[in-house]
Amino acid sequence: MKRRNTNGVSRAERLNGEFQKEISEIISKKLKNPLIEGMVSVMEVITSRDLSHAKVYLSVYTKTEEQRLKTFEAIKNDAKKVRYELGKVMMIRTIPEIDFVLDNSIAYGDKMDKLFLEIKKGEKIDNN
Repeated sequence: MKRRNTNGVSRAERLNGEFQKEISEIISKKLKNPLIEGMVSVMEVITSRDLSHAKVYLSVYTKTEEQRLKTFEAIKNDAKKVRYELGKVMMIRTIPEIDFVLDNSIAYGDKMDKLFLEIKKGEKIDNN
């Protein structure tokens, strides 16, 4: 039987927000990797019910796609260091294994916005 608090939210679900905040802080302030460039946002954390694994969705904003991928790989390679730092700040027995996932939803949204703007501009030209 799944244990839930009075709000109907599991422990893993409650911890996701804390993990998100702390991982963001660790990436921005504690990882001293020169390959990490630009701005990194932790978009979402999804933790397994037993807290053994966590998928951490990251958005990476850099000037080029190459820098973006290098930054993501650098963070991915530092997953054990992030987990270690997370263990120092979280007051829980089990710190999940971290699997970083590159979140492309914002980039996709930007691309779609640009396409819609182009379509809208094309309509204005055709109507005049």
